[in-house]
Amino acid sequence: MSSSDFDLLDLERDIPTTPEDIRALRENRPRVPENWWDVLTLASEQLPGIQEALRRRKTFEGCEPFEL
Repeated sequence: MSSSDFDLLDLERDIPTTPEDIRALRENRPRVPENWWDVLTLASEQLPGIQEALRRRKTFEGCEPFEL
């Protein structure tokens, strides 16, 4: 079997949707938050040990400066 034996995906044929499906998808689509930074901050606060990991991360202290 080769790739030429397959038809391309036809959304109308292969994934039929009803008007109710479309309405439900639109009603439940993820909303863009007002302040994405607050969302990221809240998400990072939920990671256990993130502050300790930040304190222990490697730095470039003692390395020679990078030059182009």
